[in-house]
Amino acid sequence: MAAATPAVAPRHSCAKLSVAVEDPKAASGGGGGAVFVRATWLPTRFSLAVTDGAGAWVAEASDAEVRLRAEQWDQPVSEYLALAERYLAFQQPDSTYSFHDAGKGNRRLSWTFEKQGTKLEWRWKLQPSPNAQQTISEILDFLMDANIRLSEEVVRKTQSFDKLKQEAEKCLQQSERFNTEKTEFEQATFSKFVAVLNSKKAKLRQLRDKVAELESADKPPKEEEEDNSTDHTELFKEGSDKDASVNDEPSETGSGDLHSSPEKSVATSRGRGKGRKRAKK
Repeated sequence: MAAATPAVAPRHSCAKLSVAVEDPKAASGGGGGAVFVRATWLPTRFSLAVTDGAGAWVAEASDAEVRLRAEQWDQPVSEYLALAERYLAFQQPDSTYSFHDAGKGNRRLSWTFEKQGTKLEWRWKLQPSPNAQQTISEILDFLMDANIRLSEEVVRKTQSFDKLKQEAEKCLQQSERFNTEKTEFEQATFSKFVAVLNSKKAKLRQLRDKVAELESADKPPKEEEEDNSTDHTELFKEGSDKDASVNDEPSETGSGDLHSSPEKSVATSRGRGKGRKRAKK
């Protein structure tokens, strides 16, 4: 045995439609007015209850009628119902609605729409309600309940919006405080960093100056020692040569004259050298 298909909950809608009417009682002198259309939507059928405030009319679109209409328009049943709900649950600004007398107390509700650039019109015939007062009362009750639900929803949304607004203001204040604290912290940290950096720079300058002083204090004595040692050596050599020349000249010449000519000194030294060599032989 196949499981029973769960029943689909019907959907309800109620819309105020601006329509053109022919009954002067419905709209005084203007040929137009407004009607309230309450609809109940099911997967394969729907029902309508319409009132203009003075009378009430109803229509029951059975499964067979809906299927026949859908076939006439070359549409699936679901697409036909969806399009009908779109135009009867909410007034479409591009559609023209009318609510005309269809004879014998009946009324015809019609609305237009465009499909592939062609303007089309749908009509449904409504019969007078067996109990007009009850039908009007049901429509008014539905409107009142919907209005109450919408009012409650508006109150909830307003409260939620106010709460979110307060939370947003708190978040904004916290963000501004955090931003201020962050700026102050960055400034304080930067100031400390600059102070430490300057102190390190000053310390490095002191060390550099001290190293320069030590290098300047050590370098001159070494150079002076090297210069002094060179000078002493040269003086010693020059002095020894002079002493030798002075000591040799008197011994050869037998004279203490220090003002002898260079040639004589050289000759004397050479003669002495020869004399020494001969003696050795």
